[in-house]
Amino acid sequence: MRDLLWLIVVLLIIGWLVGYFAFPDLGSIIHILIVLAVILILYKLLTGRRL
Repeated sequence: MRDLLWLIVVLLIIGWLVGYFAFPDLGSIIHILIVLAVILILYKLLTGRRL
């Protein structure tokens, strides 16, 4: 299950990068992806689960 969370984080970051460079006009939507990825990383750190 912990690998699934990392997979989601990686996919969100890749999606953000692709969206940022491919569709710069969709800035607000693209940045929501990176915020979600950061929230998931912080959740893992705060719950004390091993990275």
